[in-house]
Amino acid sequence: MTRDDLDIRPITPADSGEVLTLQRAAFVQEALIYGTPHMPPLTQTLEEITAELATNLGCVALRGPRIVGAVRAQHDGELLLIGRLAIAPDQQGEGIGTALLAAVEQRGKDAGATVAELFTGSLSEANLRLYEREGYVESERVPGDDGIEQVFLRKKLD
Repeated sequence: MTRDDLDIRPITPADSGEVLTLQRAAFVQEALIYGTPHMPPLTQTLEEITAELATNLGCVALRGPRIVGAVRAQHDGELLLIGRLAIAPDQQGEGIGTALLAAVEQRGKDAGATVAELFTGSLSEANLRLYEREGYVESERVPGDDGIEQVFLRKKLD
């Protein structure tokens, strides 16, 4: 499979059910890394996702009718806050994350953002590699109550 067969479009509240399923499948890997099932992406409800998607700049990636990736984003002045990048486990490593980041960054630029920010846990090595490869630079680390740091990364949107 190639990125050529991907269709990327804005995320909508109608995507909530599929996004919830995708998010839970994708973040199980993260839960295994961190040794806890109590991560917000795994405990978020359908109602919470539906409300969140009503005012979101995020995108979904589709292969045929199937949503295989999703990312959320909020515009806050000059800052684009990116979160919950989730790729179906059987589709990881296919360039979907890269394509979704590019699409959501463009939506942010179109809305007036000049800087994008996202975060991941310090043990999420694959996520950190992806973000750094796509031009994100670590801006700070915030220690969590569980002793695991949250790594914040930023990228100037040109």
